[in-house]
Amino acid sequence: MLESFPPVANRHCHTLILGSMPGKRSLDAQQYYAHPQNLFWAFIEELLDIKRDLPYRKRLEALQQQHIALWDVLKHCERESSLDSDIKHAIPNDFVMFLQQHNKISKIGFNGQKAFQVFRQQVLRDNPDFANRYDIVVLPSTSPANASIKRPDKLKAWQDFLQ
Repeated sequence: MLESFPPVANRHCHTLILGSMPGKRSLDAQQYYAHPQNLFWAFIEELLDIKRDLPYRKRLEALQQQHIALWDVLKHCERESSLDSDIKHAIPNDFVMFLQQHNKISKIGFNGQKAFQVFRQQVLRDNPDFANRYDIVVLPSTSPANASIKRPDKLKAWQDFLQ
């Protein structure tokens, strides 16, 4: 079983960005979005002026200063590759407790369809009120595996969400 990272959040965060589960490169580096071809940190630099060459901890601090939390939908899963399509035996994180502790969060963005699909199946199923309580947006995945959407279109969707 693979294990995800703890959330990056403080009590001032109003926006939560959720991936599905860190890929192999991220797990090896113990960093969110560590694959060099993943566009997440490039988009964050372009949209929020958080330099992607900053040390990882400084990037996380800067996200929180802009009131953005970062986490993954899954706490544990089995997966042989880094592809979301290979995820099996998915166990979600405890969103009830997290969202109670971070009660300023009003907007949740999903970094890709798989993150939202798992959230919908395993979290919204038991907490249908979340759909009314939070502004939920499915964003195009920043993963290099998501080549069907052009970079400018991905960036525009992320810009609209982060405004």
